Amino acid sequence: MELRARMMRLALATAAFLPGLALAAPPASPPADPALSSKPASAATVAAQQAVAAALPQEDGRDAAFAAQGFVASAADPVIRDAAGRAVWNVAAYDWVKGPAPASVNPSLWREVGLLKQHGLFAVADGVWQVRGFDVSNMTVIRGATGWVLVDPLTTKETAAAALALVNAQLGARPVSAVIYSHSHADHFGGVRGVIAEADVAAGKVQVLAPAHFIEESASENILAGAAMGRRAQYQFGGGLVPGAQGQMGSGIGLGVSSGTITLIAPTDTIARTGDTRVVDGVPMEFQIVSGSEAPSELNVYLPGPKVLLSAEMSTCSLHNILTPRGAKVRDTRAWAGYLDEALHLYGGRSDAVISSHCWPRFGQAEVSRMLASQRDNYRLLHDQTLRLMNKGETPTEIAEELVQPAAIAADWFNHGYYGTYSHNAKAVYQFYLGWYDAVPANLNPWPAAERSKRLVAAIGGPAKVLAQGRAAMKAGDYRWASELLSAAVFADPANKAARAALADSYEQQGYQAESAIWRNQFLAAANELRNGRISSATSSQSQDMIAAVPTQLLLDSVATRIDPAKLAGRKMAINLVMPERGETAGVELTGTAMLARMGAATGAAATLTAPRRLLLGLLFLKMPLAQLEAAGLKVEGDRAAVEAWLAALDAMPGAFNIAEP
Repeated sequence: MELRARMMRLALATAAFLPGLALAAPPASPPADPALSSKPASAATVAAQQAVAAALPQEDGRDAAFAAQGFVASAADPVIRDAAGRAVWNVAAYDWVKGPAPASVNPSLWREVGLLKQHGLFAVADGVWQVRGFDVSNMTVIRGATGWVLVDPLTTKETAAAALALVNAQLGARPVSAVIYSHSHADHFGGVRGVIAEADVAAGKVQVLAPAHFIEESASENILAGAAMGRRAQYQFGGGLVPGAQGQMGSGIGLGVSSGTITLIAPTDTIARTGDTRVVDGVPMEFQIVSGSEAPSELNVYLPGPKVLLSAEMSTCSLHNILTPRGAKVRDTRAWAGYLDEALHLYGGRSDAVISSHCWPRFGQAEVSRMLASQRDNYRLLHDQTLRLMNKGETPTEIAEELVQPAAIAADWFNHGYYGTYSHNAKAVYQFYLGWYDAVPANLNPWPAAERSKRLVAAIGGPAKVLAQGRAAMKAGDYRWASELLSAAVFADPANKAARAALADSYEQQGYQAESAIWRNQFLAAANELRNGRISSATSSQSQDMIAAVPTQLLLDSVATRIDPAKLAGRKMAINLVMPERGETAGVELTGTAMLARMGAATGAAATLTAPRRLLLGLLFLKMPLAQLEAAGLKVEGDRAAVEAWLAALDAMPGAFNIAEP
């Protein structure tokens, strides 16, 4: 049915969807304008990479040994496909990363990707394995009394099914007896239908455990700002880029994100407190609640038998994000450091291995304790020193420039900013406490970027002078200043081809130099769009599971963000929405300037719409014709003109928007 197919593609705002990993470069074609082609690393970038290499910690071989330890096997066919035969993941997409770093890749990031690229099934301890490299995240496998207990079944059902097939092929086929979601981000639960069936959950054959408030947070975290987050995520994860020495180099804590189908099955049991215990298919487990660190609903799992701590995303092989570049609510750095300290004292002395939902494990009690303590200090320093400088009156940009990771912390590779950075995180800590405003009145009411750029370009003496100064900064290797000048030239006149080409070049060199994979992605994605136009990146397809999980109230609140009051022309009315299959009725009140939605019928409603919720979503999110949905079963009672006036006042769902240009 066409309606069902369209509903399956409904991107509404149920999540900020992540770009899928490009499996191969598109066919090469000569650029129409050589100025718009990708450039090699400049002399300034080569010098910068050499300086980075000279300052890196001494290589002791531990990470390489830990990343390879316990390898069992990987997939015979590296390409994972969906039911239609479309490739959704390639475990071998980064196998070419070997040898010395090319000049176009930060040598520290090159090393990180060389470790992250290792894929397959790995033994961690007696009865504990991980499948790594089959998605951006890891799937942990625990041998239960009757079957496999899986923690974090990857992002999509296709990659999860492939990971489980590898487990069964290598370790012997067993049913899945339980699934544990460590937290409320889709790359840690989206593949669940690839490993279990909902009927088995309903029949009590399979347990599904999660931290408290998981279902609410997984459904709602990115809804209201989903369109903006989804577009920004294309930059964060390198939408339109392909793996390569001048292209995408992973995400810092993983490689790309699979482009299969995200699914969700609701938990049958939730963990509310640190210290809670369960016996899951005969396996004793202890839990630590770390909600509010990397995710709003998150837990860690301790296995006392094999002495393994699964630290989810509280600790990984990189400094994490306090505020993700794609956008999210700012995280609590002080609480994050506190959770690490708590884990150190609860589990450090009794863990022989620490594993996470990304990256590779660390082995040995001393190593586990050292990592937890060092990462604790990393986050605590970020928090405390940002506040120290903030309380001296320094602004976010001043703090970000001044705050440098101490040598004692930088000596541990896992503290480096392959994902989050000191610069971005310091600004996030400032925002957590004081917001975006730095108290400088000139920044209280600035001109928008396009208008400011026009005035700046005019003040400098016109676009030719701005372009000349930008090129001079490029020649001097000052790409930050070059980007500021050239971005002003582009925002003042997006048709200025010379400025676009030069700005792309300045972004590209900064991308090459970035240690953070997602900083690299953002610079290179912007350069790519300036040269080639906005590129639509493949995204993970959305299933009915995610749509069904979103509370109706939250969906209608999202609809309210698209009301254009001018189109209402001051009209006031109420409309009721009845969803028989859910036993729900919602009342929508239009006040003339706003839309208010409440669960329960509105009194004096001008009209009532009765239909399965999926039809109402088609009406409100896809803006499908009312007559078409009536033919599919939607019923309109009362003032049809009132309904049509309401629908006409709704903006269409936002599509992709410009970032690197106005």
